[in-house]
Amino acid sequence: MERRYFGTDGVRGRVGQGVITPEFMLKLGWAAGRVLAGEHGGRVVIGKDTRISGYMFESALEAGLSAAGMDIRLLGPMPTPAIAYLTRTLHAAAGIVISASHNPFYDNGIKFFSADGTKLPDEVELAIEAELDKPMTLVSPKRLGKAVRVEDASGRYIEFCKASIPQSMNFRGMKIVVDCANGATYRTAPSVFSELGAEVISLCARPDGTNINADCGSTKPQMLVSAVLENGADVGIALDGDGDRVIMVDNRGRIIDGDEILYVLATDRKEAGRLSGNTVVGTLMTNLGLEHALRARGIDLARAKVGDRYVMEMLRNNGWMLGGESSGHIICLEKTTTGDGVVAALQVLAAVQRSGRSLHELLHGVNKYPQTMINVPVEGQVDVNSSVTVTGAVKDAEAMLADRGRVLLRASGTEPLVRVMVEGRDAIEVEQTAQDLANVVQAAFGAA
Repeated sequence: MERRYFGTDGVRGRVGQGVITPEFMLKLGWAAGRVLAGEHGGRVVIGKDTRISGYMFESALEAGLSAAGMDIRLLGPMPTPAIAYLTRTLHAAAGIVISASHNPFYDNGIKFFSADGTKLPDEVELAIEAELDKPMTLVSPKRLGKAVRVEDASGRYIEFCKASIPQSMNFRGMKIVVDCANGATYRTAPSVFSELGAEVISLCARPDGTNINADCGSTKPQMLVSAVLENGADVGIALDGDGDRVIMVDNRGRIIDGDEILYVLATDRKEAGRLSGNTVVGTLMTNLGLEHALRARGIDLARAKVGDRYVMEMLRNNGWMLGGESSGHIICLEKTTTGDGVVAALQVLAAVQRSGRSLHELLHGVNKYPQTMINVPVEGQVDVNSSVTVTGAVKDAEAMLADRGRVLLRASGTEPLVRVMVEGRDAIEVEQTAQDLANVVQAAFGAA
């Protein structure tokens, strides 16, 4: 059955438009409560990022869940991975995150975690959608759910993060700049690093409801680069609005993306004999330079479809532990059940400590290849393999690039676009090849 509301990462959109309204959230809370409560009731935890609309949606979800007989534990502003963790430790039936991640403040969304802190199974999401079609009813007044605020939620998560590195390790003598994106990590992230002994300089840790991700955080790390250089810091850490992504900056001001973070973590685990399956999971968009750098160290790269859901699926299906995306969504499965920006950054700092080398030095041997992406507008959803002309042009491009590069064509799942991506060692060759392929796609499928 096809989903109507849930995408690959919950429900998301512009506040006040489509289903991102208090009326829908009330019904969604009720429908989720009906599915999750079963015959005996239960509890759900709710956390949010710092968007002003979070207050409204939190209240609407709370009312709907209560009407279905579910008790609610309110966490307040908390990172998405913290909500996954607290769902498990509070033995809740599910966790609900009110966030639009790295999007601007005027967007918002809802995503769910199962009782074990992972994404809800497809069948549960479909069951919730089926309930949304039914008229809303209330349990008896005696069975209405109660809401209680979890006062020590931040402290619990801070201790969880600290426990992800060896107890004997600390970061005394290290200067770290942390950009919290005016988002959900504004209280927890600086505390984690300072409690581990580092001198912490906080950026964008004063949310006002509308400044989340505004010219800061993992999607715009230029402010962090400047702060690292101005303060002579050892490293910079940029999180996104809900704290599940991280981008880093080394002491020379070089931006370290998710691919390079994976390299540091993979080689550290390889040297310690802790890299399960000797394999790292990336995506179709993972830079070819990373694949070649890992291969030189005797490490395999497996590619999943784009999206952390698919990275997680490949990890679990194969018993591997490390994967992620170029955007900085890093999954250390032996530590967490979802992407966690703070935990991933801690693992990088632990690798720095163990090696006695700087982050800049740990990345010697990684040469990211130039990459060009062109989005070609098309008429509706298309199958890029349905055109002999397009598939022939792709084969010709791949033959020309040989082992110097690669080509990826994929239709967007959310927009009428075909994404043409080419990467390789020669920037001019890459750019020309991408443009030639985009012209072929435009001729075959292009919108008027």
